[in-house]
Amino acid sequence: MTYPSNFEEKTGFDSIRVMLRNYCYSSLGIRHVEAISFQTDKELISLMLNQAEEFRQILLSGRNFPGSNYYDPDEIFAMLRLEDTFAEPETLLDIKLSLETILTVMRILNERSDDDASKYPNLKKLLDGLIVESTIPEQISAIIDEKANVRNSASLVLSEIRLKMQKLEKQANNRIARILSDGKKDGWIQKDIELTLRNGRQVIPVAVAFKRKIRGFVHDHSASGQTAYLEPEEVFEINNQRKDLEAEERQEIIRILKKLADYLRPMIPDLLKAYDMLGKVDAIRAKAKLALEMDGMKPHIKDKAMLDWVNAKHPLLYLSYKKQNKHVEPLTINLDQQQSILIISGPNAGGKSVCLKTCGLIQYMLQCGLLVPVASHSEAGIFNRLFIDIGDEQSLENDLSTYSSHLLNMKHFISHCNDRSLFLIDEFGAGTEPRIGGAIAEAILEQLHTQKALGVITTHYANLKLMAGRFEGIVNGSMLFDSKNIRPLFKLKTGTPGSSFAFEIAKSIGLPASILEKASDKAGVQDLDFDIQLQDLEVRKAELDEKEQTIRHADNFLAEIIDRYERMNKELEQRKNEIILQARNEAKEILSGTNKVIERTIREIKESQADKDKTKEARKHLEQFTEDQEKVLTNIPPVIPRKKKAEKKKKQKSPAVQTENTPLQIGDAVRVKGQESIGELTELSGKKAVVSYGSIKVKTNLTGLEKIKKSSLRKEPARTTASKRMFDINEKAASFRPDIDIRGARADEALKKLQRHIDDAYLLGVPQIRILHGKGDGILRPAIRDFLKEVPHVNRYRDEHPDRGGAGITIVDFSG
Repeated sequence: MTYPSNFEEKTGFDSIRVMLRNYCYSSLGIRHVEAISFQTDKELISLMLNQAEEFRQILLSGRNFPGSNYYDPDEIFAMLRLEDTFAEPETLLDIKLSLETILTVMRILNERSDDDASKYPNLKKLLDGLIVESTIPEQISAIIDEKANVRNSASLVLSEIRLKMQKLEKQANNRIARILSDGKKDGWIQKDIELTLRNGRQVIPVAVAFKRKIRGFVHDHSASGQTAYLEPEEVFEINNQRKDLEAEERQEIIRILKKLADYLRPMIPDLLKAYDMLGKVDAIRAKAKLALEMDGMKPHIKDKAMLDWVNAKHPLLYLSYKKQNKHVEPLTINLDQQQSILIISGPNAGGKSVCLKTCGLIQYMLQCGLLVPVASHSEAGIFNRLFIDIGDEQSLENDLSTYSSHLLNMKHFISHCNDRSLFLIDEFGAGTEPRIGGAIAEAILEQLHTQKALGVITTHYANLKLMAGRFEGIVNGSMLFDSKNIRPLFKLKTGTPGSSFAFEIAKSIGLPASILEKASDKAGVQDLDFDIQLQDLEVRKAELDEKEQTIRHADNFLAEIIDRYERMNKELEQRKNEIILQARNEAKEILSGTNKVIERTIREIKESQADKDKTKEARKHLEQFTEDQEKVLTNIPPVIPRKKKAEKKKKQKSPAVQTENTPLQIGDAVRVKGQESIGELTELSGKKAVVSYGSIKVKTNLTGLEKIKKSSLRKEPARTTASKRMFDINEKAASFRPDIDIRGARADEALKKLQRHIDDAYLLGVPQIRILHGKGDGILRPAIRDFLKEVPHVNRYRDEHPDRGGAGITIVDFSG
């Protein structure tokens, strides 16, 4: 149910219907477009949307789908239902070509994918119950050729008649040509005279003075009366025989066509269903074409009264601005039983009515089975009743003022609204004395809220704005306004009421200051303070939101950099321990070898029967030496062996976010593949994209980004550990340059400087740096190369191109 009766004109859907008609190929599709109506059954709405989406995908894929011969056979089939009737060859050719189109469409919609599932499961439902005899086009082709002529082979009798006609035609042509030639030779026919036609017969133009030279029949005279057009007598007899044969030919053709009609007549009911399917396909194609034109998408459909739209655009405004290369500010809006009524306030010409019409038109389009310009992850509910009160409805015939008509609409709303209703009211309460109008509007809105209806209203009345604080489910919204430049921003902000900015607008258009001062005095301090407080509150809230978002993104970005730094530090610590372990093992091997040598020496001394006291003393010294070495080795720091598997992080993991494989749009939440930080996609240019992490902007390849589902996004708590770090990563990122010049420095100073530069580059995710060391004496270059071999995250290094410095510059690429 929709109200009022001109709901489509009020919302602009009548213009959408005209566009759909223009996209149709035939009257078959136009009939189905005209039959589009408001639906409330979720299954039917979902089916229509899925069919439109599948056809949109067909168009996007460039699939060769039949686009011609969408013939409407209703009139001819109605006639052919009667016995002893037939269709002309031209009509039969149209039927044949359109049936070939139908068979091609059926074949495409029946296609299956590699996993044996239907490619177009929703469109395929159009074929349910259809029976089309595939031999019909062949039967028609056997009788009618490509030029809509009945073939000679259609029957033996027709073939014989036409053969006789050809012989007579040839005979007549030969005789009249001979008579013309003889006349020219005898001089009573001019040399430049040629045969012509009169009354469908070949005649000879002859001067009136010589018309007695030929026995025949005069069919006509020239305008001057000087020339007679004669058909020779002998040719006249032949042509009469041909006329008789033409009548016989026509009778035989009618007999053949009636026989073909008898063949088609039993199949007409099934054929009508097939042509109805073709009309539906034509209408669905029109929906898909319109969707492509206005960036229409299929949101998630819920069988309840609600809407959660992201980046919704008014379809007609979007198409108009698209032609002018202008931007339409998208609308993000949420309504459900917890947030049921949105009160939009703000300056005049700020977009309040556009928001209202956007809600009405998009919801109506959805429930008519049309794709709409919203983000694909939006959610849309189903309403049983849509009501709108917008514009001037005064009627001289019914003696209704504008305000009276509004009150009649409100009466209807109150009588019919329920928890599955959506009402849209523009300039609520206007049209009468403000205090009384505001009070009546407040009482009506309170009643609609009690009936649990969902709605959007626009107003300037403060008492309606204040209802948001007194009734659960009623929320304020404002159309943002640039008070510095005195211009509307056309952005909807939910949660705070808006100011009318009447004084600012009046000042900007040049209204005298004296009048504004008087108006300020008359308005009273209370009203002005309320308006000013609304403005200040909105400005401060916008600033805080922006700062909060910047801090959150910067904090997350910084935390990820710190995680990378800690990982690098851990790797360096492991590497140090490995080196110590290796040194310790080598020392033990040396000590063991030394002991063996000493033992061998003692053995030799014994064998040589040296002095026993001296031998004992020597052995004591050796044992002391060994003990001292053992102590030295024991004091080496303990080693933390490298684990084969990566350590599990002890800190609690942040909730996992979900990605989706849908086209990226400006405003989407994205992250670089392999990273955790989530940013906002702010620019798209070909295959490049710019992602904003608060105040940090990163340019990257579009293919390296993944889109984050809106439903999986959560408000991330600030990472206090990261926030307390004593360095400013933003400043470091802004001041970092990939080139480093170490020419003229000593090798040890150059390597220290280079180490710091490499650490900064790796922490900031810079993929490549350039080291300017010069050629000189050739000392720095080999020292740098040796140093780079030991840096774990260096992937490779090489000389610069000879034209750009050659061996005097080293390019370093880091591993991902």
